[in-house]
Amino acid sequence: MLLALEDATVRFGGRAVLDGVELSVAEHEIVCVLGPSGSGKSTLLRVVAGLQHLDGGRVLLDGRDQVGVAAHRRGVGLMFQDHQLFPQRDVGGNVAFGLRMHGVSKGEQGERVGELLDLVGLPGAAGRAVAGLSGGEQQRVALARALAPRPRLLMLDEPLGQLDRSLRERLVVELRELFGRLGTTVLAVTHDQGEAFALADRVVVMRDGRIAQSGTPLEVWQRPADEFVARFLGFENVVEGVVSGEAADTPWGKVPVPAGALQGVRSLLVRPAGVRLVEAGVRCSVVARTFKGTHVAVRLRPEGAGPVLEAACALREAPGVGDVVGVEFDAGEVVVLG
Repeated sequence: MLLALEDATVRFGGRAVLDGVELSVAEHEIVCVLGPSGSGKSTLLRVVAGLQHLDGGRVLLDGRDQVGVAAHRRGVGLMFQDHQLFPQRDVGGNVAFGLRMHGVSKGEQGERVGELLDLVGLPGAAGRAVAGLSGGEQQRVALARALAPRPRLLMLDEPLGQLDRSLRERLVVELRELFGRLGTTVLAVTHDQGEAFALADRVVVMRDGRIAQSGTPLEVWQRPADEFVARFLGFENVVEGVVSGEAADTPWGKVPVPAGALQGVRSLLVRPAGVRLVEAGVRCSVVARTFKGTHVAVRLRPEGAGPVLEAACALREAPGVGDVVGVEFDAGEVVVLG
């Protein structure tokens, strides 16, 4: 493993901001740490970078304990969401900064700067003033600067947080492609699940200084570990029920569950795609509908009991507000949470 955190603990005022975190990152792997504000994800990044002291545990890089190793000697790159470019230097001067600190000759600096600006889609921009760059261009310059010294580990702190949505979506695809081409090992933190799922080989969800779940984007999306993870990912159809065999008694009535599901009192997640609108079934009133581009999210209030449901409907088939519909559930879209 290139990076390993063992029982990493950080306390602020007696409160554990990181609470015995165990995390490893393999060489060439892209790991994205997700979590709400205050979950400890940025503190984790600062610990690895050597900018935050550990109160317990260890950080290992290439198997070597980093205790006492200064930040600038760890061989890691760190890019913040606010870019932190030097306004008095042009683009080339910003990208070359780390190279100068490492004693690279001017000739090699120029060659490396040109190579990196080509890589990040800014060919010939070395002489441009930083103040004249757009937000996306500044982001690319910050990335080129972080990559310039060839760090063994690149760390990104909310790397696209200040950009508009369309630019974020485009850049995250480009970043994934670039890191794959360079073989870069990446540890990124973000609160944006779409960004994390598009970029990462592995997603780590944090809660209150601990890791709530770790897995591939598909694993985490398909099988959230618990109610916190499910709700953090944006799923609203979570309810408690009693699982017996291949069905659960819930406030929505009988809900089918996959074969082999955990039995007894459990929290259940029903993905919106698993809420089917039919003529029979549980009677519900349509209380809201939201256009999502590829589908319409319809909010349904059961006429009996139970919390509001969300269904994903095809554009042409979505009922209107005030309509009364029947609902049934698809076991393939039901997850019995641990």
